[in-house]
Amino acid sequence: MKYSKYSVIIVGSGIAGMYSALKLTEHTNLPDGILLVSKYKLGDGNSKFAQGGIVGVLKENPSDSCVSHINDTLKAGAGLSDINAVKFISESSDEVIHDLMGYGIDFDKNEKGALSFTLEAAHSIRRILHSGGDATGRRIDEGLCKSVLENEDITVYEDSIVVELLISKEGECRGVIAYNSITDEYEVIYSSHTILATGGLGQLYKYTTNPLGATGDGLALAYNAGAELRDLEFIQFHPTSLAVDGGENRFLISEAVRGEGAKLIDKSGNEFMAKYHDKRELAPRDIVTRAINSEMHLKHLDKVYLQTSCIDRATILHRFPTIAGVCKKNGIDITTTPIPVSPAAHYSMGGVKTDLNGCTSIKGLYAIGEVSSTGLHGANRLASNSLLECVVCAWSLADYLSFANLTPPKMIDETIKNIIEDYEQNIDDIVYDINNLKTELQQLMWENVGIIRSKETLEVALKQIKWLKSTFRKTKRCLSMDEYEYRNMLEVAELITEAALMRKESRGAHYRTDYLQTDEHGVHSSIKKGELQVAY
Repeated sequence: MKYSKYSVIIVGSGIAGMYSALKLTEHTNLPDGILLVSKYKLGDGNSKFAQGGIVGVLKENPSDSCVSHINDTLKAGAGLSDINAVKFISESSDEVIHDLMGYGIDFDKNEKGALSFTLEAAHSIRRILHSGGDATGRRIDEGLCKSVLENEDITVYEDSIVVELLISKEGECRGVIAYNSITDEYEVIYSSHTILATGGLGQLYKYTTNPLGATGDGLALAYNAGAELRDLEFIQFHPTSLAVDGGENRFLISEAVRGEGAKLIDKSGNEFMAKYHDKRELAPRDIVTRAINSEMHLKHLDKVYLQTSCIDRATILHRFPTIAGVCKKNGIDITTTPIPVSPAAHYSMGGVKTDLNGCTSIKGLYAIGEVSSTGLHGANRLASNSLLECVVCAWSLADYLSFANLTPPKMIDETIKNIIEDYEQNIDDIVYDINNLKTELQQLMWENVGIIRSKETLEVALKQIKWLKSTFRKTKRCLSMDEYEYRNMLEVAELITEAALMRKESRGAHYRTDYLQTDEHGVHSSIKKGELQVAY
C-alpha cells in the first residue's frame, strides 16, 4: 500500500472543493501542498449541472438588499434556517462573487453592459446571476478547473474515491484511505486537515437531476467516523425535470424558465398552479413539486408540461440555449411545443453539521457545499442559494485554515493502524450485481421515502434497507468503486429513512400524510453513529 502526506486533503472536486483549494493556495503556507481527490475526471461533478445561476446581493443591483435576501431565505427555510448563517452568507456574497470573477468567470450582461439578474421562485427580486444563459454551473466549473490545473500547489487524483477517514484514538481526523478505480490500488494519505466537498445524494432515488457520482459518499464517511449529521430527512425534489427516460439522470429544466414566465399545464393545456398557491409557478419548490405530484396522481399522468411558447422566441433561445438544445435532441422545440416535465430528487438540505468555517464535530474534519449543513437552507432550499453557499463557505474555510498549523501528523496511533490493516487483508471475493442492487434501492426510496411519506411507507423502506444491508457483506474493503458507492448509498438511505420516521410533522420538503401539521417550534434532527434514536 502506498503512503503519502499533504497539508490539506480535499475530498470532492466540484465548485466548493476547487474554490477552497485555490483560496488556500493564496492565503496559506502549504509545506506539503494540497490534494484534491476527484471520483471521476476533474469537472465531471454535480456542480456543472447547475443551470439557473448563483444568488448575489451585489452593489451593482441597487434595488436589492441583504435584508430582502435574508427574509426570502428564512421564509423558504420553513422555520429551520439559522439566522446567523443566512446573514453571514448573504452579506459575504458581494465580496466572494467579485472574487470569483477574478478566475475568468464572466456573468451575463444586458445590452447596456450591466450585469443581468434573473428571477426564480420565492425570491422577491431579480438577484440571480447567470453565465452562458443557462450554463452557470458549467462555466464556473470550467473556470475553476483551469485555475486548479495551472496551480503547482494542487495535486489532483482522478478516478479515486475516499473509502475511509482515519480517526485517531483521541477522535481526531488524521487523513484518509483512497482507492483508485483504474489501478485498483489503495493509498493511505495523512493530513491534519481533511475537507469533505463530496456533494449530494440524488442517485439514491429512481429519478434525479444528479449525475452518477452523487451517492452520498461524504455523509457515509462522516457518519462512520462519528461526526454529527443534521436534518437528513429534508430532500428537495425539483419540480421540473425533463420527463424523458434513457440516461443516467433526468435533465434539469431550470426554475429560471418559470421565472421568465413559463406556465405549468396538464395534458389538456389547462393551467393548474392557481389551485395550490397565490404565487403559482413561482411558489416555493416544495409546493410546486407537490402540486405537480398531485396533478399526476389525480389525473393518472406520468408527467405534466411546461408551456414556454408564451416567452418571446428570441428571449428564450438566448437565455436557455442548453435547455433548448437538449430538448431539440429529444424532438421538442421549446419555442412552440410544451416541455414534458415531472419532479426528480435534486438537493439535500441536511448534511454534516458545521459552523460557518466548515468545522464539524470532529477535530481536523471539515465539510463545505451540499454535503454540509450550515443552517442556510433549513427545511427547503431557496433557489440558487446552493452555489452561493459553496463559494462563501469555501472562502471562509480557507481564511480559517490560514491561521492553522498545516503540518501533517507525525505519529499514528494503534487505532489508525488497525483501520489501515482492514484494507490490507484479503477480502470476500463474492461478486454482486451492483447495477441491479442500486436500481432496487432507488425504486424503494422513490416509492417510500420520496415526495409524499407516511409511517407505513417509511417502515417498509427501513425494513427492506436493513435487509439489503444484511445481504451485502462488504462492510470494509470492496472490490470496486461501484461496491463502495452502493455501500454508501445503503448507509445514507437508512439514515434518511430513520430521520424521516422520527420527524412527526410536515415541514418544507418533508411531507407526511399522517402528520400534516407543522409544529410551532421548529427543531433540528441530529444523528451520530452509535445512537439508537434521532434526537431533536
